[in-house]
Amino acid sequence: MAALKWFYSFLKKYRGLIALGLFLTTCISGLSIVNPYISGVIVDDVVLGGNYDLLPRLIACLLGVTLLTGILRFSYQVTFETASQGILYEMRGKVYRKLLEEDFAFYNKKRTGDLMSRQTGDMDAIRHFVAAVIYTVYQNILLFIFALLMVFTVNTRLALCMLVVLPFTAVTTYRQSKEVKPAFQRNRNCFSSLNAFVQENVSGNRVVKAFAKEDFEIEKFEKENDKFRNSQIMGSRVWMKYVPIFEILSYSLTVILMLYGGYMVIQNEISMGDLVKVNGYLWMLNTPLRMAGWWVNDIQNFVTSVEKIYATYSEEPRVKTPRLSGIRSKIKGDVEFRNVSYRADDEDIVMDINFKVHAGQRIGIIGSTGAGKSTLMNLLCRFYDTTSGQVLVDGQDVRRHDLYNLRDNIGMAMQDVFLFSDTIEGNIAYGRPDCTFEEVKHAAIMADANHFINALPQGYDTIVGERGVGLSGGQKQRISLARALLKDPSILILDDTTSAVDMETESYIQTQLKTIQKNCTVFIIAYRISSIKDADLILVMDNGRIIEQGTHEELVAQGGYYAKAFRNQYGEIPYDLLKEQSQKGGN
Repeated sequence: MAALKWFYSFLKKYRGLIALGLFLTTCISGLSIVNPYISGVIVDDVVLGGNYDLLPRLIACLLGVTLLTGILRFSYQVTFETASQGILYEMRGKVYRKLLEEDFAFYNKKRTGDLMSRQTGDMDAIRHFVAAVIYTVYQNILLFIFALLMVFTVNTRLALCMLVVLPFTAVTTYRQSKEVKPAFQRNRNCFSSLNAFVQENVSGNRVVKAFAKEDFEIEKFEKENDKFRNSQIMGSRVWMKYVPIFEILSYSLTVILMLYGGYMVIQNEISMGDLVKVNGYLWMLNTPLRMAGWWVNDIQNFVTSVEKIYATYSEEPRVKTPRLSGIRSKIKGDVEFRNVSYRADDEDIVMDINFKVHAGQRIGIIGSTGAGKSTLMNLLCRFYDTTSGQVLVDGQDVRRHDLYNLRDNIGMAMQDVFLFSDTIEGNIAYGRPDCTFEEVKHAAIMADANHFINALPQGYDTIVGERGVGLSGGQKQRISLARALLKDPSILILDDTTSAVDMETESYIQTQLKTIQKNCTVFIIAYRISSIKDADLILVMDNGRIIEQGTHEELVAQGGYYAKAFRNQYGEIPYDLLKEQSQKGGN
């Protein structure tokens, strides 16, 4: 019920158009009784009565009603289509905006294909309901009522005989609606699953080809395809069960008219013209009975789609996105983690994290895979909220910051580089789309990307494929770094940003980063000692905890995890020479 109320919140804005469309539909339904009536008059008064002077006027009336009906039908179809497109436009926009507000936890649970189905197939079912089903059902109900009333004016007993089929139709419709709803829910679930599978495999086609797993993926696709086909067949069995019943009920009206109506003509209880009138109304009685099953399907499809869209829309993010004052301010860049722990899915990710850095400092974070390094930065950006403790920026808990302002002051080059299907210039300028080309180029120079961009056929206007297809890993990393630098952030996060570049390029990038040191706090997550050895503070993480922290020289002198990693990367060196080299590295 809540889902339908939510849908009505979009529909009510277009009540005027819907009401106009229903009024036009009512007019057409009323006009539909005219032609059969005139046909009966022609039989009784012209053909049998010989009053041929009436014929021209009656034919003119028939043509006029037909022309007016055509104009009105075009008008109400345009009206309902306009309303449906307006509702769909606003609903799709609102759902999309809500999807952008969802947090990482939401997307961790949802498949992209499922979310795409909400915005495509389910939305189209709603459009079809508003654009066609509403007026079709309403018009045919009116046609049935008007036709039945006209039959009563001809002969009450004949009309009562035709009413006998209504209870059977009502019972059949009710039973079909009960069976068809779960069938449609199963269809939509299988369609979403198939859509998600295809989307995933298209995005990961290079991995499929690299491992020569085409046959394996085809087999998995066939299983998903079989599920969808079987769900469709199971749904069709419901229709196969009930649609013939509706057909029989509709044709029973014809049998009643031919047998009982013909008998009444023979007995002179009604005229031949009256029989022609009732026969003309017969299609108005037959069509609603014959199509009732299909309309039940359309209505249940609509209800199922609304419920699935609303279920996705109504999920509230754990990380709220308040706009506290609407005022954008520059963050200084002081950061403190105070007794921070984060737990997800009954698993401790990071525990009891404590450190403090001042604006303009450089912080290196190193540790084994899965140690929680990226999680710290996700908590800083408030992609997740801490389970306990506080993350402070400029002395204030990030949960009290305006979320958009907080993230607007943070530049992040992520571990998993994502580039849009856009020009290289557009990708670099994503955070500041109003910047000049010179600023884009300067950011690219700092990221050591300018030279390879200029070597491309269209330079900065080169269109990169989805997720940066066509560029090497190192090139994508440098574009991602340039995008982060162009924001001129107060806090810069580099999550394993130089792992795919050579040592010379990394050294150049590190030199460039020193030029922004004065007004930007820099967090560098890396596996290479060379990326972080000049940092003001180095955090060493293992199993979600900080096990060591200090400068490069202090950590080497401790002889712990960091010193071991240093020896592994630089070779076995006597301790005194190791210390001397580390001191030179810090100068």
